[in-house]
Amino acid sequence: MKTGLVIEGGGVRGIYAAGVLDQLMEMDLHFDGVIGVSAGAIHGCSFLSGQKGRSIRYYKKYCADPRFMGFRSFLKTGDIVGVDFCYHELPDRLDVYDHAAFLRCATPFYVTCSNVETGKPEYIRITDMKGQIDTLHASASLPYFSRIVKIGGHPYLDGGATDSIPVQAFINMGYERNVVILTQPASYRKSPELRILPSLVYRKYPAFAKALKERHLRYNQTLERILQLEKEGKVFVIRPKAPLAIGRMEKDPKKVQHAYNLGVQDTLDLKEQLLNWL
Repeated sequence: MKTGLVIEGGGVRGIYAAGVLDQLMEMDLHFDGVIGVSAGAIHGCSFLSGQKGRSIRYYKKYCADPRFMGFRSFLKTGDIVGVDFCYHELPDRLDVYDHAAFLRCATPFYVTCSNVETGKPEYIRITDMKGQIDTLHASASLPYFSRIVKIGGHPYLDGGATDSIPVQAFINMGYERNVVILTQPASYRKSPELRILPSLVYRKYPAFAKALKERHLRYNQTLERILQLEKEGKVFVIRPKAPLAIGRMEKDPKKVQHAYNLGVQDTLDLKEQLLNWL
């Protein structure tokens, strides 16, 4: 029976998941497969390269840097996240990603992206982080605030737009038991978007506009499915006990550190239960 690790995104809120992942590394835990969405994929790649502490280190250092994320980047480039800085300069020079360690890792790594033409999620396996950096970029490209990313000639955006928590997808792929890292508390339910906005912005892509309009329905249905799987003992969920006091594009390093610390502590609190479940 294969055990997977599913990592939700959520912008800078995903630093909570980074805290969980670092503690899982501290516990020397490994999984048969890992799948991440958006920020969950970004932090997941450092988990697979074994670079404990990398995410919190560069988030604290650069979260207030206009090259990292912000409306200045959006106005200049059309991307709220600085693409060249985050996907090239940072991992290649400023806080180097260990590509060799990733290549040595035998754990399959999947990233969820939304196909803008079909309005469907795709679960793309990454075997070469450098060569497939555009897949990671696409998964974390927020609708409305990012340019479409082309992969193999097809247009992609944020995986969270079509499957924010791909636990059922991983079950379908043969991972019958899964540890699921969420970045919202158990009481959270997503509200609908402004219905007119998707049709205006993505009028050339009606299937994707429809997916955005229905995103809250899928998300909330997934949460109910996760609750059922918890009762059946098929998933083990690590989630914040309360809403994180952090913005999606948080600039305060202290708030970033606090959210990360909560991820570490929540995992420590669940350590015995998690080891018994595994």
